[in-house]
Amino acid sequence: MRVASLRPNIDHWSERVDLAAAFRWTERLNMHEGVANHFSLAVNDDGTQFLMNPNQMHFARIRASDLLLLDAKDSEVMAQPGAPDPTAWGLHGSIHRHCPHARCVIHVHSIFATVLASLADSTLPPIDQNTATFYDRYVVDEEFGGLAFESEGERCASMLSDPKKKVMIMGNHGVLIIGSDSADAFNRLYYFERAAETYIRALQTGQPLRVLSDEIAEKTAQELDEYPDQAQAHLREIKAMLDTEGSDYAT
Repeated sequence: MRVASLRPNIDHWSERVDLAAAFRWTERLNMHEGVANHFSLAVNDDGTQFLMNPNQMHFARIRASDLLLLDAKDSEVMAQPGAPDPTAWGLHGSIHRHCPHARCVIHVHSIFATVLASLADSTLPPIDQNTATFYDRYVVDEEFGGLAFESEGERCASMLSDPKKKVMIMGNHGVLIIGSDSADAFNRLYYFERAAETYIRALQTGQPLRVLSDEIAEKTAQELDEYPDQAQAHLREIKAMLDTEGSDYAT
């Protein structure tokens, strides 16, 4: 039985549980950055109220009840007790303020995505099914301006106005993924990291790449966009594995 019934005054419980599971599995896959990096999830209609991990808590310990409930329109957030990390507020607060379609926002410095972001050409060519998933569905930010305090967050948010672009390859920085919910965003993160790894390892061979045509890449991306319920099944299985292990993520 879920613990939700024992915590009746914690709002958005199912959303908290899903996001906490995503944190735990991201750590399991070594795509975390110690006590840095952040995930957020909008919980109201216009996307301005959102859940986010507390300041400097390791992904491996985050529980559903630990998540902060923030308001992107509240200018006093950083002056309050238990304030979020200032770079998290700058980046995630700006996106939730300006991009209502970005319901879940995941930002990590995972190894292969960050290697890709460190190349002079950070585009991801469609050389297999996973890389084709992201064909014409990402933007590359080439204007890294330091830590993502509010001005940097506002600049990044301005690049995500097109709902089709669900990944930002943040040059010299990492990757930012958006999705319709925790399952959608986490699933996209998982496959983007695998896609980046495939591409980086292919480059390491020094051999010519077999790049798909634009037509086949777009066809593949559309087919995967429409593939039924994969993201939900992925997160459901992650939660089942965590539950079997007796994890406290859902408390």
